[in-house]
Amino acid sequence: MASDVTVGELHGSVLTGIGTRIVSGDHAAGAVLTLDSVGVEYGVSRTVAREAIRVLESMGLVASRRRVGITVQPRDRWNVFDPRLIRWRLDAGERTDFLLTLSELRRGFEPVAAALAAERADEHQCRILAAAVSDMVVHGRSGDLTQYLLADKIFHRTLLEASGNEMFRALSEVVGEVLTGRTHHGMMPTRPNPAAIALHDDVARAIRLRDAEAAELAMREIIVEAAAAVQDPTHSG
Repeated sequence: MASDVTVGELHGSVLTGIGTRIVSGDHAAGAVLTLDSVGVEYGVSRTVAREAIRVLESMGLVASRRRVGITVQPRDRWNVFDPRLIRWRLDAGERTDFLLTLSELRRGFEPVAAALAAERADEHQCRILAAAVSDMVVHGRSGDLTQYLLADKIFHRTLLEASGNEMFRALSEVVGEVLTGRTHHGMMPTRPNPAAIALHDDVARAIRLRDAEAAELAMREIIVEAAAAVQDPTHSG
């Protein structure tokens, strides 16, 4: 068991290391890597290096070809919806512009998902949404951003699930990485904006009351507020 954990940790370390270097530009598009060079740099076996490269291939970050090697791919080949890629890009320092891009994406689906949730959410999902808002209120007042983040992620994940649309549900990890990135990189105020929390309550209430129009509008306002806060964190202070 310990050996399996060690292998998994090594694989994760190599994957994150190479992925971060690609998104930061340290490994530019067209650069060629080899299993041997990866093994030497990260101190891992060819097997571990090969598995990490396979995952990076599935993400569109590299391509392996005979007699050519492992070639770093241009940005337009990347699977930009992969949550790991989003995390690495935020870690690499693209934060403000990238978060604004993600906000534009969220505006395209979360308000619609909220409207659908108002039509399709069951009682259990409505209770989870209400409980998440209550937790956000408590942790927002105390300034416990870790617990606040957890409640916020539960809220948005439940909303997307309640939409009843499998495509929206599949984007829950994307939203989770956006929320996590804001918190982990100091782009959240020490005390979350009470107005933003109130908007979450508005969404939860509208869904419970089956008011699709109100749910969509409040969700759109949440995303607009979050985008404004990314550009100016004092906006939410």
